[in-house]
Amino acid sequence: MGARKQTVKKKRRSRDGTETTYQNKDIISKIFGESLKGKSLSVYGIRNPLIRDVKPTNLPAIEANELRLDNLFLMEDGAYAIIDYESSYSETNKVKYLGYIARVSKRLYTEYGCYKRIRLIVIYTADVLPGSTDPVLDLGAFKMDIEEAFLTGVDSEGIRRSLTEKVNHGTAFTEEDVMKLVIYSLTYKGREAQQTAVTEAIDIAEKIGDEKIQHMALSGIFVFADKIITEADVERVIRRIDMTKLGRYYLEREEKAVAEAVAEAKKEAKKEKQESAIKFLKTGVSIDNVADCLSMPLKEVQALAAQI
Repeated sequence: MGARKQTVKKKRRSRDGTETTYQNKDIISKIFGESLKGKSLSVYGIRNPLIRDVKPTNLPAIEANELRLDNLFLMEDGAYAIIDYESSYSETNKVKYLGYIARVSKRLYTEYGCYKRIRLIVIYTADVLPGSTDPVLDLGAFKMDIEEAFLTGVDSEGIRRSLTEKVNHGTAFTEEDVMKLVIYSLTYKGREAQQTAVTEAIDIAEKIGDEKIQHMALSGIFVFADKIITEADVERVIRRIDMTKLGRYYLEREEKAVAEAVAEAKKEAKKEKQESAIKFLKTGVSIDNVADCLSMPLKEVQALAAQI
């Protein structure tokens, strides 16, 4: 299940004519991402420490035909895990993975001023059998080792049966139950069977009594099955999760974060101006000239001069 082209403005049109923007998808991804913090992906056969954070997947493009990776996790050990989902194996996918690594590395270097350790994890749906892939790309100057997880051996019917019994009897879901439900649709072979399984998974999730667990399950199904989920099931998830309320919550939170960042930037700029003013004053530049050159209030410069 390779990555696809998309832009921020791209929309999905539902069958009744309404439009679902990718803003909704981003909100749902944030819900699932926050619910994953402190949890493990070991239920999928992936060896990893706990997830510390889920990072944005809109990477700086290195070519016009931008690709979007599936998931980017910051792990407890400080490594960044790129996770992609595939329903078939192709050697050409390795070029795509190289692009992911390059762009993630570029963004992290820009943010932290150093290179971070990156793990590349590919989860194969039941369409791909173990032993039919090559997890290594050795180019001499660069070697890429892919960590693989195969869902072909997962007991799909066992998951459906046990989780259905739990919701029917009102039994509380464990974190492992949710993670199994999230990946359930990808344990089947073929797109048609997978889409049917997505609908079944949503049926089960809608019966979960705990709203927080229900939102985690629904958002996880939405994120993991993004490339196969039907428009009808997209609408079901969005109706069940109050997008208006959640959208307002995340918008207000992001606005608060931006306001705090702006306030911090202004504070830092003021501090730098004051430091520059002090340097000028110490060299004998007049208070009036310092205030004029640095566009600072005269009283502020006078106060700084009094401290020297």
